[in-house]
Amino acid sequence: MQLISKLTGTAIAALGLMLATQAGAAKSKGNDKPAAINENPYPSTYHPYAGEPTAIVGATVFDGAGARIDNGTVLVSGGKIERIGDASLAIPAGYRKIDAGGKFVTPGIIDIHSHLGVYPSPAVEANSDGNEATSPTTPDVWAEHSVWPQDPGFSRAMANGGITSLNILPGSANLMGGRSVMLKNVPGRTVQSMKFPGAPYSLKMACGENPKRVYGSKGREPSTRMGNMAVDRATWIKASEYRRKRDAGKQETRDLGMETLAGVLDGKILIQNHCYRADEMAQVLDMAKEFGYKVSAFHHAVESYKIGDLLKASDTCAAIWADWWGFKMEAYDGIPENAALVYDAGACVIIHSDDEYGIQRLNQEAAKAQGSGRRMGIVIPDEQVIRWITLNPAHALGIEAQTGSLSPGKMGDVVLWNGNPLSVYARPEKVWVDGALLYDANDPKRRPVSDFELGQPGEGDVK
Repeated sequence: MQLISKLTGTAIAALGLMLATQAGAAKSKGNDKPAAINENPYPSTYHPYAGEPTAIVGATVFDGAGARIDNGTVLVSGGKIERIGDASLAIPAGYRKIDAGGKFVTPGIIDIHSHLGVYPSPAVEANSDGNEATSPTTPDVWAEHSVWPQDPGFSRAMANGGITSLNILPGSANLMGGRSVMLKNVPGRTVQSMKFPGAPYSLKMACGENPKRVYGSKGREPSTRMGNMAVDRATWIKASEYRRKRDAGKQETRDLGMETLAGVLDGKILIQNHCYRADEMAQVLDMAKEFGYKVSAFHHAVESYKIGDLLKASDTCAAIWADWWGFKMEAYDGIPENAALVYDAGACVIIHSDDEYGIQRLNQEAAKAQGSGRRMGIVIPDEQVIRWITLNPAHALGIEAQTGSLSPGKMGDVVLWNGNPLSVYARPEKVWVDGALLYDANDPKRRPVSDFELGQPGEGDVK
């Protein structure tokens, strides 16, 4: 820099000409390969808040992986789960001891399908940033570039629902709607400071009524379900060719959308697919085999109970509501026993929200689905149902090695409930994220408040 600053204008021009000549010579020799793609140009800057070593003692513990410990102990230190066990587990010196007799402990709750931040509150047109409804396929867009970190919904999700991690998806207007972003539910000035470290990206896809309605109304393809499949397949063909050229070193220009799709074909980017009907989900699974990718989860999936065997065989989760149905034709055949039947088939069940209010009660939605199964004779233990909102979504999001269960070495994402979380009366009493106590129902000052709410009437109230 010191040398360049001392050069005259003429010298700088000469230097530029020399560099351009050298670049041209290199190109003529066939050395004009495009610069290497940075697969992580917007890295997470998340740093956990500091927490103290904590022992939660005397609670009923649902570990998220299907186990239950009565009168259990959970030790958290250094931001991680240290150990869990029964009442005989020794508590090291220096730990803050919390008497949790009569209460329940679970891993932090994970929502695999949220639009917080991209459709934030206040719900006005200026904040509507979830659908890039300008083309049937927009794999080039990334949800993180729309997320507003000040959405008051984040703090409500923690206080009322025990949410510690959530996957923010683009909307479902498009067949390929763009990349989702996985967040830790912590206060953040930027989306990067909330971004879940090490989480893989997912591509949001959609089939059914939404894409054909949006683009058919514009006189464009697709306008039918066969059009949906045709556009998808044509796009995957282009992506396969792009990937082939890339691997052969013959791809000379970057294409953001093709980079995302090639990442899916490489197995680095997951697929989260909005889809309702069983027949369409089966067709999508066939399309995935055709092009060599995997569907991580079907979202909404109100007819997944009809194809539990196919979901099990493909290791594809059904991310569903407890009982939403009938609000459009493709949702007509939804039944409240959906989750129980998928579970009984041995497939992966997830309860999701797709709603700024539903995210505050995923525990209750899971309980409703459990109850519907019980009434038809499928009895599912509480400790298995908790898995639907903890480890199973972590599995479908590629983060199960980091969170989703109270396993030693995993993130210290923990919820202490004032009662059985599958009771309508239960509320989170305390919530830890990476071992830091971020919410305490008994301490009005121990709760996240976004900058947007500061100075507002009733600022920081969690209702």
